Amino acid sequence: MAKVKLKLPKLGMSMDEATIAEWHVKTGDKVTVGQEIYAVETDKSTQDVECPFEGTLTVVAEVGQTCQIGEIVAEIELGA
Repeated sequence: MAKVKLKLPKLGMSMDEATIAEWHVKTGDKVTVGQEIYAVETDKSTQDVECPFEGTLTVVAEVGQTCQIGEIVAEIELGA
């Protein structure tokens, strides 16, 4: 089955990086479109990020890890 890499999105105009504050799901969990799967913390706020696909999640970035915009934070095996 196909895998999709989830990259850290740009959630604000001045955002260059963010820290993974919390995962609401864990590796192996089934996720759905629109489900909040993790929270990121920037210098200005904490925001939840929604899942754009349905499938089985694999966490790549750990809680506390600072990621750049576009860096891979998770993978989803589609339809699994």
